Amino acid sequence: MESKMKPAGSISLTIDGKTVELPAYSGSIGPKVVDIRSFYQATGAFTFDPGFTSTASCESQITYIDGDEGILLYRGYPIDELAERSDFLEVAYLLLHGELPKAQERTDFNRSITLHTMVHEQLKNFYNGFRRDAHPMAIMVGVVGALSAFYHDSTDINDPVQRKIASHRMIAKMPTIAAMAYKYSIGQPFVFPRNDLSYTANFMRMCFAVPAEEYTIDPVLVEALDKIFILHMDHEQNASTSTVRLAGSSGANPFACIAAGIASLWGPAHGGANEAALNMLEEIGTVDRIPEFIKRAKDKNDPFRLMGFGHRVYKNYDPRAKVMRKACHEVLDALGVRDEPLLKVAMELERIALEDPYFVEKKLYPNIDFYSGITLKALGFPTDMFTVLFALARTVGWIAQWSEMIVDPNQKIGRPRQIYTGAGKRSYTSLDRR
Repeated sequence: MESKMKPAGSISLTIDGKTVELPAYSGSIGPKVVDIRSFYQATGAFTFDPGFTSTASCESQITYIDGDEGILLYRGYPIDELAERSDFLEVAYLLLHGELPKAQERTDFNRSITLHTMVHEQLKNFYNGFRRDAHPMAIMVGVVGALSAFYHDSTDINDPVQRKIASHRMIAKMPTIAAMAYKYSIGQPFVFPRNDLSYTANFMRMCFAVPAEEYTIDPVLVEALDKIFILHMDHEQNASTSTVRLAGSSGANPFACIAAGIASLWGPAHGGANEAALNMLEEIGTVDRIPEFIKRAKDKNDPFRLMGFGHRVYKNYDPRAKVMRKACHEVLDALGVRDEPLLKVAMELERIALEDPYFVEKKLYPNIDFYSGITLKALGFPTDMFTVLFALARTVGWIAQWSEMIVDPNQKIGRPRQIYTGAGKRSYTSLDRR
């Protein structure tokens, strides 16, 4: 990957009498960065940035976020335009290749993904090793990590052809693996993929079809889930993406890197947010109890927090939530389930959050997790499958980020430093003298 950073001046820092001149750079859009790579060598000091929230760990040309303005771009394209006008595999091609595909490129890419949706027959044996009540994410971590044992012909990261094959395999097989995890958890037989269906329709059929009767595909529901997948594809250098890059920086094979990303995503502070939002709605229970919980949310001394409102990055309306809100209401209308108590609670909470001065002033708008949780429940997915669906979609972003990292000439093995505050050097004391 050729660097596109542009010089943007420099800054001087002095510590312990040592001064270092650090160059600054600008990207195509967004904040400038100060290059601190020579800082330790010149001064003997480290920078301190817990969570790396002020540190650019890499140069990337994939996703851009402006949280203050509520902007999310994939390769320069606004997320709402892609979600409304494109489909999952076209956006996947965009993230992987940098440009929207031409007609033949689209046909070839779709065909390649379709031909890789089957999984090795022996992989099914892995599922039998899990308890019936195992969390689907636990199954996903194990099965995806095992893919390198089945597809070791595409683990040479130095071979561009093998990298491409591994990338297509993971994008193609993730819906099959996810659907098998779901079927296993509810005790139903696995449903094999079908090559005549779209990526998302195929996944829904593998989840909800049974041998006794054919599954009827509702285009409204398929379109809504397709949008959810597009909206979750990538989100810059978040925890799971950074995990994939960090694992990849050691030269680990791509299947292992994606498994590491799934493990990171499993955390409730990351991929489990939509599940937490739905659990909150269940805790509230009925519309008449909403004022009680709103009052608690406004009380600084009460630990209760409204899940699914506000966002760490977006200080404006989450651009993904705008698309998700529309899709959510379309699904509710198509299924005719607006009278379900949980969804009535959600709709009333949404109304209050968009009108109440407290929420508006603090910019605690409903975010994508709020709407996706409601939508996925309406589609028939249990809450423990929500993060699995997130992982399915985010696999494309992880693969794109991993592929970009592999060809980045500035990439080095990840090795964060620390400020040590433990005991100073001391001598070992024998057991009888302690």
